[in-house]
Amino acid sequence: MTTSTEPRAQQTTDLTERAAAVGATLAEHAARHDAEGSFVTEAYDVLRSAGLLKVGVPVELGGDGATIAELTALQRELAQHCGSAALASSMHQHVVAFTSWRYRRDLPGAEATLRRVAEEGILLVSTGGGDYTHPRGEAVKVDGGYRVTGHKRFASQSNHGTVMATMFTCDDPERGRRVLNVAIPLASPGVTVADNWDTLGMRGTASNDILLTDVFVPDERVLANRPYGVVDPPLQVISQIAFPIISGVYLGVAEAAYRAALAGAAPKAENVLVQRQLGLMRHKLRVASWALDGALAAVGDDPRPSPEVYLAVMSAKNEVAEAGVAVCDLAMDVVGGSAFFKGSVIERCYRDIRAAKFHPLTAEDALVEAGRHALGSKGLLA
Repeated sequence: MTTSTEPRAQQTTDLTERAAAVGATLAEHAARHDAEGSFVTEAYDVLRSAGLLKVGVPVELGGDGATIAELTALQRELAQHCGSAALASSMHQHVVAFTSWRYRRDLPGAEATLRRVAEEGILLVSTGGGDYTHPRGEAVKVDGGYRVTGHKRFASQSNHGTVMATMFTCDDPERGRRVLNVAIPLASPGVTVADNWDTLGMRGTASNDILLTDVFVPDERVLANRPYGVVDPPLQVISQIAFPIISGVYLGVAEAAYRAALAGAAPKAENVLVQRQLGLMRHKLRVASWALDGALAAVGDDPRPSPEVYLAVMSAKNEVAEAGVAVCDLAMDVVGGSAFFKGSVIERCYRDIRAAKFHPLTAEDALVEAGRHALGSKGLLA
């Protein structure tokens, strides 16, 4: 008997198979881009050719209509071949997914943006992780819009993006401090992309700083006007969409480290300590996967604002981060000295996984917020 879940399960399988099919190309160039700190150009070429950068666009607009769970599975598979390519493209994917959420509600500009993603292959850049509830930059009201100035960090694929989804603060005489979510073409006058991405891990993401000086943003490109310093309902929805997809990347990185450790452990197969270490790695990956699956089930295909679901996503994100770091550490222990050399998959995963802890909310912040919510505090802070 055919059930309603079978078509979606088949689409998830199809997407992960398409991701696996391009995996060899991603893996072939991963070490070089990591060593150079250069953008994963070949990965994006093959992702675009395979149609994998438009899968989140609704079918009627030229995409595959991929759900949040399907995008998470897709990015998880890509990360097993190249963490940088998966993380950078996940930033595009989650903005596309949120734009699709806006499209389903007939919100301004969503359809036009999604058509450009499908037809022109444009890339969308997000600065949300670096901004979140306390954006780096100011907006001043002028005729027809705003003038914005700010310094944005952690803007993945910034040299190759077309439009930036970003945030600025402004002072409203009646409502006080506010946050504006805006869309800014990266070719706009006053926008400068730096060349300063030189980090421990995820070195191929080209997450350069973006400097904005007196950039004009017309009123129609202001997507939201939100309270400052809180995780309000729109940000809850954005987070419920974005962080499962991003977490899928880090789970994939940890799985790549486990796979490499399992191969490297073959000569030590009778060593009880190695057996235990591999068993512990499998345990941590399974629990993290269950946590992520649980969060995705709570989010669903069309999320609504919910403090409970938001906190569930944050719990899963931090479970993946903590498990991922532990698994990559164990992989280094299992394989030993050869994993310490540059060019080793485990060595790269060991560095890449560290970035998981920098995405909001941090593990400690998430625990505090969960406790505040349990005690009946109103509103989510960050």
